[in-house]
Amino acid sequence: MITTSSKIGVVGIGRMGANIARRLKEKGFPVVAVYDTRAEAAQTLAAELGAEAAKSLARVAELAEAIITVVTDDAAMRKIYAVKGDSLLQNACGKLFINCATITPKVHIDMERLAGQRGAQSLEACMASSITQACQGALFLMCGGAKEAFDVARPILNAMSQSPRYIGSAGDAAKVKALVNMVMNINTAGLAEGLGLGHALGLDLALLREVFSQTGANSRVLETDGMDMQNREHECYFSAAHAAKDSGIALSLAKTARLNLPLAKAARQQYDRMVRLGLGELDKSGIAELTFRGRGKKMPAKK
Repeated sequence: MITTSSKIGVVGIGRMGANIARRLKEKGFPVVAVYDTRAEAAQTLAAELGAEAAKSLARVAELAEAIITVVTDDAAMRKIYAVKGDSLLQNACGKLFINCATITPKVHIDMERLAGQRGAQSLEACMASSITQACQGALFLMCGGAKEAFDVARPILNAMSQSPRYIGSAGDAAKVKALVNMVMNINTAGLAEGLGLGHALGLDLALLREVFSQTGANSRVLETDGMDMQNREHECYFSAAHAAKDSGIALSLAKTARLNLPLAKAARQQYDRMVRLGLGELDKSGIAELTFRGRGKKMPAKK
């Protein structure tokens, strides 16, 4: 049984993982261990939270009753759940794993199977929000796995999200998340082209964004990214590299379903191009650097 007194471990303390750990600590959960391949970052966050900067994955599983993972991709997820060597699967019996990374559905299914073999429960909790929402406990969480695991995890999920959604079996939430990000990436690329063309035509971009907001050109990314595209302010909340990866996941699903998605392909090509140009760690709004006339490979120096 998970309660607000259950001990929490967090694996992967990048922008999202660190703020999830802070939020859970703020809500009264004892965050007892954090782990990251960047040892210095783990030590800094551990000191802030009064946790242990675990030197191994096995140590996290030893200390915590529930372990939240926020890693970058399929390879990283398979590594932290490795069958041999240091792994969360050591000391896993009786533990709850909540996996928040955007990875392929098959890997979530595999992780549930591996955890089950060790007597643990596994739940995918795919996030469709960003850093601000992580800090506020307002993440939109799409959860997949056994309904029992979802019910057990509710105290933690409720601290992270105002309305966690149960989607279905393992892998189902990852499919929905892939589609969410695919559409978001298409919308972002489309907005960058609209504003880029408006700029080339000499239009007032503030006026253009206002018109977009009142017409069929409106979208959530207009609200979050429109001004940033205009002002070349691309502080990273969701990186272009992640956008490329997530569009790739959706396109892999489309290939399996034998469905052609030309807009998703075009958006991914743009994000892949950002990565090749060394712009992959910009926010996804940085795609405007490819569409505005006079912009190029380098960002202006910050004042």
